[in-house]
Amino acid sequence: MPRSTVARLAAIAIVAGAFSGLFGVGGGGIMVPLLVLWLGFEEREATGTSLAAIAIIASVAVLVQGIGYGKVDVTKGVVIGIPAIAGVVAGTALQQRIPTRAISGIFAVVLLASAVSLVT
Repeated sequence: MPRSTVARLAAIAIVAGAFSGLFGVGGGGIMVPLLVLWLGFEEREATGTSLAAIAIIASVAVLVQGIGYGKVDVTKGVVIGIPAIAGVVAGTALQQRIPTRAISGIFAVVLLASAVSLVT
């Protein structure tokens, strides 16, 4: 892997990690767009790569938030996480069936709606 690619991946990781710590987001909202824009990843590859990274990032974030600050409610996390597995399976299956352009458009609309919702 070229050094420039490694450097860009590291930059994306730092930004995503910072956003994970600050806001609880980083993978889908930060990492996927940067992988697509900076490194030319295809949308599905960016999503899969982001999910692999999120597993590592989330594990450390839970430890830091839980042990360091006592801000983790494990019971609520399980209540949210278990049903989310069905959503992941369904969402992944759907993602494989719709055009990449549509995935990008839907994702952009969700990000924009989230941004508007946060500032109003």
